[in-house]
Amino acid sequence: MLSVAQPQSTNEINYSAVKEKQRTTWGSGDYGRIGVTLQITGEQLCESMDLASGESVLDIASGNGNVTLAAARRFCDVTSTDYVEAWLEQSKKRAEAEGLQIAYQFADAEALPFSDNSYDNVVSTFGVMFTPNQRQSAAELIRVCKPNGKIGLVNWTPEGFIGQLFKLIGGYITPPAGVKSPALWGTREFINEQFAPHAAEITYRTREFNFRYRSAQHWIDLFRTFYGPVHKAFAALDESKGAELEQDIHQLIARFNRSVGNGIVVPSEYLEIVVQKR
Repeated sequence: MLSVAQPQSTNEINYSAVKEKQRTTWGSGDYGRIGVTLQITGEQLCESMDLASGESVLDIASGNGNVTLAAARRFCDVTSTDYVEAWLEQSKKRAEAEGLQIAYQFADAEALPFSDNSYDNVVSTFGVMFTPNQRQSAAELIRVCKPNGKIGLVNWTPEGFIGQLFKLIGGYITPPAGVKSPALWGTREFINEQFAPHAAEITYRTREFNFRYRSAQHWIDLFRTFYGPVHKAFAALDESKGAELEQDIHQLIARFNRSVGNGIVVPSEYLEIVVQKR
């Protein structure tokens, strides 16, 4: 999935078909069971952006709402969007449990149904990086952000654990032809190319999220059951290939695991980006 394919012209790529397949993949399993463990990344992003109460925030490809809830906890006026309706419903339930007022809207990150210069802040954590038409989605982030507003992103890096996991899966499941690696969003070069012409300043922080699980098998079992891309990868493989993939993931976890006691602690590097729009 994250292996870099040879570029093709936009006309040769059926982005609608790719997105429909992605929607099916991400909608399988139950991402929310994994997504909630990443809550700290949304909280950290909001602090890095120095969000102020009363500011408007648009969360794009919001998943089950980590940065959505984090911004609402800071009394921002939040609109949360995704193209998987089940995730929006999960986020709504989380917001209701905390008594948070959030606007929810089904939306495609590559064709946002909002006017130009609409929001003080535009955010996405591990979301917009998976859009197939990368230039288009980046352009949409810029378009809907107000002048002097901020764009905040959290993206897995190619070198980190999750980046390497998707590269590993890409060796078993052929990625869509012509679609570039999502891991590009976790590189300064790509972000500079897309956003620097429109930015007064871009701030980068390299961070790590620690996956803390009872064992490597515990991690594999949960991701195989609930995390769409891993769930679909195993479902597409026969028993022999599935066993090979499982063994490869065991080896990947062992390579990153830094625990010397009970359970595993697997750090996964990600890039936190704050773009100050001109």
